[in-house]
Amino acid sequence: QVQVAESGGGSVQPGGSLRLSCKNPRTIFSVFTSSDVGWYRQAPGNERELVANITSSGIINYADSVKGRFTISKDNGKKMVFLQMHNLNPEATAVYYCTRKQPGAPQYWGQRTRVTVSSGSWGQGTQVTVSS
Repeated sequence: QVQVAESGGGSVQPGGSLRLSCKNPRTIFSVFTSSDVGWYRQAPGNERELVANITSSGIINYADSVKGRFTISKDNGKKMVFLQMHNLNPEATAVYYCTRKQPGAPQYWGQRTRVTVSSGSWGQGTQVTVSS
């Protein structure tokens, strides 16, 4: 029974953008609007950290490292949470979790979505010759 489901992760080059989405399919409207919702991330070897959240009263918080580049928003009618990420850098490479917490109820976590920010690399090439 999926309570929270993320999507939208992927691989981008530095400076690129991604938009993460989070569905709350098994949540009724009143529960969703009375919950704190947000995004956390965990990079390899690091602890899980808050990226951004929206409290039930509408207060928005961002990690200092993402201020000015990331925007969290939600659509109460669709029971969805979004994280728009611009000007991504390699430090943003992590698995991202969506979470929902209503007072007095368990905190629900999604199954995560992976974000990779890398310039990648090209090899020097290799010659292939097909001849009779």
